[in-house]
Amino acid sequence: MDPARQLQAPQISWLGTHAVLFEAPGEITLENQQRIWALADYASGLAAIRGVVPGMNNLMMVFGPQMSGGEQLFDRLRQQWQRGESKTFSGQVIELDVTYGGEPGPHICDVAEHTGMTIQEIVQRHTEPLYPVYALGSHPGYCYLGNMDPQLATPRRASPVQSIPGGSVSIGGVQTGVSASPGPSGWNTIGRTDFVFFDAHATPPVRLQPGDSIRFRVSRVLA
Repeated sequence: MDPARQLQAPQISWLGTHAVLFEAPGEITLENQQRIWALADYASGLAAIRGVVPGMNNLMMVFGPQMSGGEQLFDRLRQQWQRGESKTFSGQVIELDVTYGGEPGPHICDVAEHTGMTIQEIVQRHTEPLYPVYALGSHPGYCYLGNMDPQLATPRRASPVQSIPGGSVSIGGVQTGVSASPGPSGWNTIGRTDFVFFDAHATPPVRLQPGDSIRFRVSRVLA
């Protein structure tokens, strides 16, 4: 196979004995994620597959214990991917009021130091895009978001923080996200919102789904 084409080929690897991970080639983009959503629909209709879990630029598929002919099935998945089918959603747009900096955003100065931007510039760039929800994961209600300004990209922290509050808005690498519940984090926390992403007593318990979008709004900027 031509090396350039091989680099663009999806990768499929086993996860234990009853699951595989399909990894899409190329950058993490909305176009690629829409193809992942379409592939998830296709895979969920195959008799051998018991469940599908779309992730960021990837798709996990769980098989029954009697599954056989794995390579033939993997070829079908590759062929389906090459067809280029995509799925779109008419999702809701949620606007989140965020307090940036200060105690709610203790690492915004670290982002400023890495990017060479002022805090006001970081806030402006962070609130400009509309962020599509690509996938749910990590913990209940957590949304993996796309479309962050690449100029805001900041490496994850060398030493993770043991616990950050729910609603913490953070940057890790080329992504931004909001913690749905308290817990450890290796990302750079730049602010906080009061929005509740997960409520076990609500129906449904998760407020956002893939295909929805988030827009951050400035509530306050603290020194």
